[in-house]
Amino acid sequence: MFIGHALIAFAVAALVADWRGWDRRPALIAGGVAGAFAAIPDIDVAYALVGLANAANGSVGAPRAFWDASRAVHRSVTHSLVVGAVAAPAFGLLAVNGSSYHRLARLAGSALLVALVAIAFVFGGPLAAVVTGLFVVSGAFVATVSARWTSLSAPTVAVAAFWGLWSHPWGDLVTGSPPDLLFPFGSPVFGSRVVLHSDPTLHLLGAFAIELAAIWLAFVAICRLTDRSIVATINRRAAVGVAYGVAALAVTPPTLEVSYHFVYSILAVGFLCGAVRGTPAPSTGRFRTYYSGRPTFSGTLEVALTMLMAITLALAAYATVYIFLVAPA
Repeated sequence: MFIGHALIAFAVAALVADWRGWDRRPALIAGGVAGAFAAIPDIDVAYALVGLANAANGSVGAPRAFWDASRAVHRSVTHSLVVGAVAAPAFGLLAVNGSSYHRLARLAGSALLVALVAIAFVFGGPLAAVVTGLFVVSGAFVATVSARWTSLSAPTVAVAAFWGLWSHPWGDLVTGSPPDLLFPFGSPVFGSRVVLHSDPTLHLLGAFAIELAAIWLAFVAICRLTDRSIVATINRRAAVGVAYGVAALAVTPPTLEVSYHFVYSILAVGFLCGAVRGTPAPSTGRFRTYYSGRPTFSGTLEVALTMLMAITLALAAYATVYIFLVAPA
């Protein structure tokens, strides 16, 4: 779900800015800043890298070691709506530029962020403080870059940060453990993940569909703000993705716990449909990709949308075959 957090924040921010009458370039930039802030809470996964040390000695597999370590702190302090409500205006203060009070504003923003690290240490311990420190530094970097390289005002950066940070935790409710939405206050709002279906495979397919919907919305925003038609951009090769439905009969049904074979294979289908040309190159007889030459925006957009459509059709075909021919009655 990592990429979905950023893209949903980008799409909504860009579309709202466009609806409010902004020019297209500032709307896209505002969306990009919101998307960057939305990705920051997952910086807590950095701690999971220490789990790879267990995999190095051969005691456990690398994926299991990574995710086991991530559970120690993932989706806790950095995913809190309370922390986001304090961090967003602090990041906005760091983006103050060209004002006689900019030093005072940045000092106030820095003080708020330092206070967040201290609170994380008191209520969550040293590990929570370290992760919060990474969160604070990442957000400060985005805010500083936004102030220096864009025309967005400090209040706009604060709103983008608020939307990005607050939109992030909700996408995690259907995967893994639920986020600690009210840290450092009280108990978690959700005691367990939201179950989309009692069948674990259908639950996974539903979660995957939510991710695809977020990506689709991002491309809707891009196409709207660049005057391009989604339907006209998608290549008909995407229809080949329907053939992936037979995989439901040939492989072990995936679940959240064991999903690598499904995820990697369906992404491979999308790549083959989107990035590979339908005819071989005359000189070599090999298939060419769109990236063999210098890519253009239109060409890259066609590749991405064709891949996305192929994956969507593959998911629909897989789900249909699984429901009618594989799923237990």
